[in-house]
Amino acid sequence: MGAVEAGGGALLVVGVLLDLFQSIVTPRPVGGRLRLSRYVNQALWGGVRRLALHGRVARHRETLLGSYGPASVLIQFLGWSLLLVVGYGLILDALRGQITPRPGGLGTSIYFAAISFYTIGYGDYAPSGPAARAVATISGATGLGVIALVITYLFSLFAAFQRREAAVVALEAAAGAPPSGVTLLETYALGGILHDLPDVFKRWQRWSAEVLDSHLAFPTLTYFRSSHDNDSWIGSLGAVMDAATLLLTTLDCEDDPGLTAARGWAKQALWVAGHCVEDLVLYFDLEAEDHAGVELDEYRAARERLARAGYRLQAETAGWEAFQLVRAGYADRINALAHHWAIPPAQWIGDRSLLKLHRRHQRG
Repeated sequence: MGAVEAGGGALLVVGVLLDLFQSIVTPRPVGGRLRLSRYVNQALWGGVRRLALHGRVARHRETLLGSYGPASVLIQFLGWSLLLVVGYGLILDALRGQITPRPGGLGTSIYFAAISFYTIGYGDYAPSGPAARAVATISGATGLGVIALVITYLFSLFAAFQRREAAVVALEAAAGAPPSGVTLLETYALGGILHDLPDVFKRWQRWSAEVLDSHLAFPTLTYFRSSHDNDSWIGSLGAVMDAATLLLTTLDCEDDPGLTAARGWAKQALWVAGHCVEDLVLYFDLEAEDHAGVELDEYRAARERLARAGYRLQAETAGWEAFQLVRAGYADRINALAHHWAIPPAQWIGDRSLLKLHRRHQRG
């Protein structure tokens, strides 16, 4: 029986440490069936998401969804700590003959493992044999290591979150809230700052690369919602991609050097952003929607707005065909992300049923 306890405890400790190492220390996405925290996190998010979308008040729904990201971090660390304590408790229970005074049962052994893991050391129990001393020492070292990793992880996590959100908030001034690619192009034309449009796509090319790196290394970041109403990192990314697509397919840029330069950076931004979206969809094993395209009347309305803003446009037929072709490369994936994380409804992005729900609550 002691060998079974020790073996089970050792497997539990090794499994948790491997999960913790892959989740925090390894700076890249790691697959495998041992990633317990990944599957637990996705299951918990599914339950919270369903509960939130059944709510009748939009503000309460966003509060619940917005609380999940920070709460999931605490749940992860609490779960890892408790499992490690139980694992070391099983090992020490198998070695109870080497502990003074002898523990009365598994519960007492887990208590001894806990005060060793958290380095409390009341002194009511002490290891007296070599094996028990080694396990207690390793348990204490593991506890200190986990605490150090927690501190480092939290600093890295919130630094990446702040960098992501700074760009999202800055985009709101030009693209609106919820963000729109059409509004973004309108704002730069009406404001007479089209010469700065290439910088937008240049910044969002770098932003997409940073999000791709940080959100796959730390998937918990994907559950952190924007702190501003009607904003989301997915919606902002989709708006910039739509603006790039309209620039490449719908606007006539031949006689405008500024727009010609913007086209080059738009291509670069669209490629990196598409890579980011594709990898996130694959990592979270999401199913892309089949009918996430834009209707012709929606496209015509966008053309009218852009024409009023002062842009010259390509012929409608050629522009519409090119727009559909380019947008088909990312629309299904961006909508799969929007649906999974239930972002606030935005132009052409997200679940249309959420859009109806949002409008109904606003009228209510």
